[in-house]
Amino acid sequence: MRLFLLAIVQSILLCGSQTMLKTAMLRVPSFGWTAAFWGSLLTNWWLLGAGIGFACSGVMWAYILRHFPFSHAYPLISMAYVMGMFVAIFVFHETVHWNQWVGVLLIMGGCFLIAQ
Repeated sequence: MRLFLLAIVQSILLCGSQTMLKTAMLRVPSFGWTAAFWGSLLTNWWLLGAGIGFACSGVMWAYILRHFPFSHAYPLISMAYVMGMFVAIFVFHETVHWNQWVGVLLIMGGCFLIAQ
């Protein structure tokens, strides 16, 4: 149960970081070797938040790997995929098709079996 709770927190950090990274990239101009492009990266708070979130997620992942079997821990971080589907719908207003939901249900089922 402890591994499951830690994996949920790590997945939230990972998904949140990915969400901030996408938000940051939507706010920068097209890539180019211009001062405007690099300046927009240096002043993008979403990008900073994504970096901090990735760092926290990485530290938590290192802790999980240190204290739990890899064969149990690694599949559980796939919960970030499930969270990502909801972020796609509620934050980025994307359409999620039925076959994607089937995939999400299979992932959730696998996480349940691993947690047993």
